[in-house]
Amino acid sequence: MVTRFKQAGLVAAGAVLGVLVSLHFSAVAQKDPGPLPVEDLRAFTEVFGRIKADYVEPVEDKKLISEAINGMLSGLDPHSAYLDADAFKELQVGTQGEFGGLGIEVGMEDGFVKVVSPIEDTPAFRAGIKAGDLIIKLDDTNVKGMTLNDAVKRMRGKPNTPITLTIVRKGDAKPRVITLNRAVIQIQSVKAKLVEPGYGYFRVTQFQEHTGELLAKNIEQVYKQNGAALKGVVLDLRNDPGGLLNAAVAVSAAFLPVNTLVTYTEGRTEDAKMKLTATPEYYLRGARDDYLRKLPAEIKKVPMVVLINGGSASASEIVAGALQDHKRAVVMGTQSFGKGSVQTILPLGNGTAIKLTTARYFTPAGRSIQAKGITPDIVVEEATINAKEDDGSVRVREADLGRRLSNPQDNKGATPPAEDASKPGAKAPEDKAEGPDVVSKSDYQLNEAVNLLKALAIVSNK
Repeated sequence: MVTRFKQAGLVAAGAVLGVLVSLHFSAVAQKDPGPLPVEDLRAFTEVFGRIKADYVEPVEDKKLISEAINGMLSGLDPHSAYLDADAFKELQVGTQGEFGGLGIEVGMEDGFVKVVSPIEDTPAFRAGIKAGDLIIKLDDTNVKGMTLNDAVKRMRGKPNTPITLTIVRKGDAKPRVITLNRAVIQIQSVKAKLVEPGYGYFRVTQFQEHTGELLAKNIEQVYKQNGAALKGVVLDLRNDPGGLLNAAVAVSAAFLPVNTLVTYTEGRTEDAKMKLTATPEYYLRGARDDYLRKLPAEIKKVPMVVLINGGSASASEIVAGALQDHKRAVVMGTQSFGKGSVQTILPLGNGTAIKLTTARYFTPAGRSIQAKGITPDIVVEEATINAKEDDGSVRVREADLGRRLSNPQDNKGATPPAEDASKPGAKAPEDKAEGPDVVSKSDYQLNEAVNLLKALAIVSNK
């Protein structure tokens, strides 16, 4: 199992302008697919010939075959896709934490591009693009009829070049037209701060190749800044769309005992069945030193709150689910996105690849969060100045996506998602906490997390 995981390489988690959602790289295995559907293949060949002969304009064979492959994959579920040479290359580059584009995670819904989450400190984030926005035009070109890869290509481009997005937002009387400049997106995947003496704050914006290492460095810095053991920590996973699976294991392992189960996957093939534990072989890639080994021992026991919301997806949900199942942390916020599937990147040998859904992942207690999400232990809404502007009701989740994978635990007594409703009096005026760059006193959810940690400290000292 260890060897297989190391060979798999990158395992991530989304559709992207630089963000991924639950992937691993693998060579195409030579497996017997069973007897071929000869009659159906004959029909395919006949259609191919008819298009070549009778379509109103000449069509290249390469285009027809590429579109056929894309159609096969996109028709399966929202996360399976065909990656041409450019898309495959950009996917690999994106895991390094730097890529070109606008800075949004996207998916397809009803033929349009739907925003899953804007990425902090990017042109899209600064322009006010929000989760749930529906992109209907790119410059003067209608999105309807494009593949997701085509739309992503159009949104990417040289830094400092403009692009105009026409956006439909729920509640708006007419579309919004937003012009913004592309940029080289450099993601600082871990941010940290001492909220106040004794209480550390760690935000993971994406799960990238060096996220575990960066988290370890930030934990050491916060401890040094505090000058003593911490009384409590907040792990902020709000609006984190996911990323590399080994990074999710690393973040979990920073706070869990060694050898603790983080997640496991189930699929049709043996390669799709993995058990990932909080051990170096599952979070280190290559011959690097174990960067978690020198962390203060008390970091695995200090009272902890994990913040999540509807923009917390895939790898974020793996971490939150693991810490919740092992009673290591209190999960606070709102229902997470609900992406519980694993996509395998299968190179095709000509510089292209397919991203194929091959497994579902489960929390240590055996929960599938597919189309459900992680239910917080304590529901705390994102407070807004105007309740009518609250994005909770319009945020797109996995369950809202067409052709989504089903949850295998439906109708089997699985715990239903919590309602997106806070306790009476939970809302308070504030600037919307979309995912804070630094800790803000107006961040209602964070302040509630710190208040809970203080209460736990009082109880433990009695």
